[in-house]
Amino acid sequence: MNKTTVAELVKGINDLVTLPDVFIRINQLVEDPDSSTADIAKVVSQDPSFTVRLLRVANSPFYGFSSTIDTVSRAVSVIGTSQIRNLALSTAVARSFEGLPNNLVSMENFWHHSLYCALVARILARQVKVRRCEPDAVFTAGLLHDIGELVIFNRLPEQAKESLLMVLDSGDEIPVYQAENQVMGFDHAEVGGELARQWSLPPMLEECIAYHHDVRQAQRYPLETAVVHIANILALMAEIDTLDPADVSPVDPLAWEITGLVAAEVIEPVVREAREEIAEAEKLFLGK
Repeated sequence: MNKTTVAELVKGINDLVTLPDVFIRINQLVEDPDSSTADIAKVVSQDPSFTVRLLRVANSPFYGFSSTIDTVSRAVSVIGTSQIRNLALSTAVARSFEGLPNNLVSMENFWHHSLYCALVARILARQVKVRRCEPDAVFTAGLLHDIGELVIFNRLPEQAKESLLMVLDSGDEIPVYQAENQVMGFDHAEVGGELARQWSLPPMLEECIAYHHDVRQAQRYPLETAVVHIANILALMAEIDTLDPADVSPVDPLAWEITGLVAAEVIEPVVREAREEIAEAEKLFLGK
């Protein structure tokens, strides 16, 4: 199947899955050089439920600010406009996909893995020294990295089931994305990247989603894509409670090279930290 087929597949999802107005308006304002923090604060304030979530996250240990943030305007000025956009997307995305039913995967398990990936990406970003890597941006990328799977599960359930059976029959020797390519001619990363493009998400998010299994394809944001690639695999380690890299798929050596991170130095502490943070993060972002 070709790119046009992927685009059509994703386009059909927009009838079931839409991003909330508050995110769309924040996204437009962040991209507008003439907008101000006051403009963004005004938009946020018009959505009471998002305002509550924003202040709850801003005052959580997740951010660790020394003083209480009790107003939207202060939250926007302290956290920053780009981070507010990421936060709006992160807190809304799971709810947005509630209307996308499927019979192949537990949504709880799906978002559990996605949030683990987000947490690990955020932790890794703080340790990258080669150049600045924004933790909140890669957190959002990690949270969204597998959204293409939900589209495939909903729109192509028989092909998705065939792909999953191929993985099981191989004893997990064949990764899901390779099985999808064999069955459908494309994978969930490509579908997710197309969804990000159609939703006008920031290019960094689009590239991280599209190439989190193939770091070599990332042209504009190779560092962030490499971080999400590593995070995806370390998230699996956190989920199955192992510190042995042999228990999961290998990390592409190029990802370690791009980030300047050393596997032996980061895997154990990062996996442990993510496991310590997951319960609080699920409360904040998944409403648990």
